[in-house]
Amino acid sequence: MGKTSMNAEEGASARVQGVVRRIVTGHDAQGRSIVSSDGPAPVIRTNPKRVGYCLTELWMTLQSPAAIGNEADPTTQRPVTLEPPAGGTVVRIVEFGPEGEWLEKIDVAGTREAWGAIGTDKASTNHSGTAKHPFMHRTQTVDYGLVLEGEITLVLDEEEVLMRAGDFIVERGTNHAWANRSGKPCRILFVLIDGRFDPALAPLLEAKS
Repeated sequence: MGKTSMNAEEGASARVQGVVRRIVTGHDAQGRSIVSSDGPAPVIRTNPKRVGYCLTELWMTLQSPAAIGNEADPTTQRPVTLEPPAGGTVVRIVEFGPEGEWLEKIDVAGTREAWGAIGTDKASTNHSGTAKHPFMHRTQTVDYGLVLEGEITLVLDEEEVLMRAGDFIVERGTNHAWANRSGKPCRILFVLIDGRFDPALAPLLEAKS
């Protein structure tokens, strides 16, 4: 019997959480284009306080303009942090598991532990446990996000937006959280770009914090 192609739904069910084939190009000694590596992205992190959460680090740049060469994989040279390197960028895929009773049990200490697991102690804006969502946070970055699979709700201070597969967001340093109320996993491709708040905006944000 001949092989049959796998449909998208079957492919999703067969996918191993966090495993992403990553192809990196480079140059040989004569300056010709080559494939430097082709295999699973090596840096994958789950989170002890977020059920179903999985982050796959794909690549990062350490400065702007970015250095272009045959440098070693930067994702394996640095610890995982929510924010990109100063002056740099990071691209990753994050899978958000469905929310449930576990979320209702999260307190301020729990959110602190969750953020600490991805290398940040300053992003959370849920300082008193009364935030609109336990994982409300802000980073001094411009973030691009493309929903790859599933659906998720973007929670902002004043409104919420439901995003589905194919939807794209430009998140400009706003206070936000990602709420997966769908009952199924949601995967998002993120690119975070280090930035600086507009001088006119920074005092307003400091007053809120």
